[in-house]
Amino acid sequence: MKSDVEIAQCITMKPIEKVAEKMGVGRSKLELYGDYKAKINEDQNKKIEHEESGKLILMTGISPTPAGEGKTTTSIGLADALQKIGKNAAVAIREPSVGPVFGMKGGAAGGGYSQVVPMEDINLHFTGDFHAISAANNLLAAIIDNHIHHGNPLNIDPRNIKWKRVLDMNDRQLRHVVEGLHGKANGTPREDGFEITVASEIMAIFCLAKTLEDLKEKLKKIVIGYTKDDAPVTAGQLKAHGAMAALLKDAIKPNLVQTLEHTPAFVHGGPFANIAHGCNSIQATKTALNYADYVVTEAGFGADLGAEKFINIKYRLSGLRPSSTVVVATVRALKLHGGISKTELEKENLQALEKGLPNLLQHLDIMQETFGVSTVVAINKFPTDSEAELKKIEEKCREQGVEVVLSDVWANGGSGGKELAQEVVRLADRGSQPMFTYDLEDSILEKIEKIVQKVYGGKGVELTGIAEKEIGKLEALGYGDLPVCMAKTPYSFSDDPTKIGRPSDFEITIRDVKLSAGAGFIVMLTGNIMTMPGLPKSPSAESIDVDEDGKIVGLF
Repeated sequence: MKSDVEIAQCITMKPIEKVAEKMGVGRSKLELYGDYKAKINEDQNKKIEHEESGKLILMTGISPTPAGEGKTTTSIGLADALQKIGKNAAVAIREPSVGPVFGMKGGAAGGGYSQVVPMEDINLHFTGDFHAISAANNLLAAIIDNHIHHGNPLNIDPRNIKWKRVLDMNDRQLRHVVEGLHGKANGTPREDGFEITVASEIMAIFCLAKTLEDLKEKLKKIVIGYTKDDAPVTAGQLKAHGAMAALLKDAIKPNLVQTLEHTPAFVHGGPFANIAHGCNSIQATKTALNYADYVVTEAGFGADLGAEKFINIKYRLSGLRPSSTVVVATVRALKLHGGISKTELEKENLQALEKGLPNLLQHLDIMQETFGVSTVVAINKFPTDSEAELKKIEEKCREQGVEVVLSDVWANGGSGGKELAQEVVRLADRGSQPMFTYDLEDSILEKIEKIVQKVYGGKGVELTGIAEKEIGKLEALGYGDLPVCMAKTPYSFSDDPTKIGRPSDFEITIRDVKLSAGAGFIVMLTGNIMTMPGLPKSPSAESIDVDEDGKIVGLF
């Protein structure tokens, strides 16, 4: 069996101008990055405000497991399938972070015969967007320390700086560092740390900015820390926002590539859904909707994380309304939620499936009852799935009024997703009017409680002393009307990753709170969520290589 990278390298790609032409985008609107990658230029971005007319399909999934669910693969395959049934379609997804590519997860450009290409470029440096985001983030960090070094006229408290440096790599060694050592000429000694680039507020701003001017305004509002009198200090006060925008002016333009079947693919921005809002850029989604009748987009992890943030943050800020949603599941993953070990997945086990199904059913409740969006379940097909197991899923979902469709896009590309495409079109044409989980006028605590109770199915919230104090401070400073962004394990509805399936009667503990004033939300840190991952014992990097012809091998 060929690996993902081997399949991708066997496909003859079309020149990106031909892919753009298919959507009605002329050469004058493209900035080429070689033969197969391009950015849609700035003039076109200025035109797209409120012009999008296509229908948006939101892809989400059950709580992820080590068995894998194939959400990105299904997103890409569905876009190809929509083209196969005669629809003008595109896919709009996030860019992969290099950290997980070299870590445990591997590549993130789809899989099998449902991939975006050039797969190797997309998984590695691509068009340099993440480098630009890292540079803008670290420029601000340098300006902060330089300001303190040269007399600190804004009276910044070095012990209360919230802004961290970033690196697009999994590197636990950098989580906590001491910097500015070795004498006065080398800066002011202080404790600091690094985050992974996708956790940076710059990444969130990048994805939520509607125009270049909007980007600058958001950068200006970043709160980097506090004065010794506990007043917020912004990037605008440090006069850093203009230079940061200069580093991002090209990166903010959406990237256009193609699927293996030459469907237009907008791959742009990449915040994680467990520590940020988990959706691709507003710019890319709007551009896709301006040219395609149906656009498939993906929100990270399950409905409790990426989809919740899509509705309560991205939709709220942009008006990008999903017309329908797809919840991806696998028989294998549901059996894991039922409590069996990974080694037992190949065998039919209706009892384990029955125990695991409540996880899927809660994700359907979230999408249909809590958010009010019409939904279909896509079962990502594996050869070991038994007819009885598939029938059991179908019966349970239909009891909740949801159709179940088998998806075989990994093995057969768009042809394996035609039935799914037809059901998605039926639902999307009917339309939806999504509902927010909370009102912006609610207190910060009320917003968290409503997410925990209405989305997670928990009973309440517990605040640590640190979190309670920070929430009080932010409300006193006038930030209480911002949306909240929950930083939570993706593996459970609770904040304990071991509580799989559909736990109940649990509380979510908010251990700390982080203001992202530029992005326009407040991050709630739960459990042991870290903003700088580490590498596993045997990272994917050990299998990645380049041969004598310059061909990359080992990506999957």
